[in-house]
Amino acid sequence: MSTDQSRIILITGIMASGKSTVAQHLAEQFPRSVHLRGDSFRRMIVKGRLDMGPDFSQAAFDQLRLRYQLAATTARMYRQAGFTVVYQDVILGAILNEVVESLKSPLPGHSLHVFVLCPSPEIVAERDKGRHKQAYSAWSPAALDQGLRSETPRIGLWLDTSAQSVDETVTAILAQLDQARV
Repeated sequence: MSTDQSRIILITGIMASGKSTVAQHLAEQFPRSVHLRGDSFRRMIVKGRLDMGPDFSQAAFDQLRLRYQLAATTARMYRQAGFTVVYQDVILGAILNEVVESLKSPLPGHSLHVFVLCPSPEIVAERDKGRHKQAYSAWSPAALDQGLRSETPRIGLWLDTSAQSVDETVTAILAQLDQARV
């Protein structure tokens, strides 16, 4: 693994799949790094925020797309400044293609790696119970997992992290950066 290469590592998966914790620990492995939390852009909206749910509106989807565009722009700017960017967000379905394309760079030495964390829905439900914020009310882990597996393009490297600790997941990601390059 070259430390002088500028890269973006995108980590996605359903809610409570371990994205935030893994992304933080992964970012700590690089000498110059950023942990970019895509949800920060959603939380910045003070009035008029439309959250996604099973019966989302086009306006809610447009806000989600804006969030992804803002995060991609921020990730590219940090990468251009020489940081390794670990960008994590819930990016499910065909829009993953759009996000990946917006993160790619035509510049030599700039790379993009995509990891999809996909522990079992049962493990996700158990992890969600132990968190300070419960993610599941309108969705169920099984329903979101089904959407991930049936509607999300097979981009990058998909990791079943059901039996892995955070450290084991980070080690697996670092060992497989080349396989996850898009």
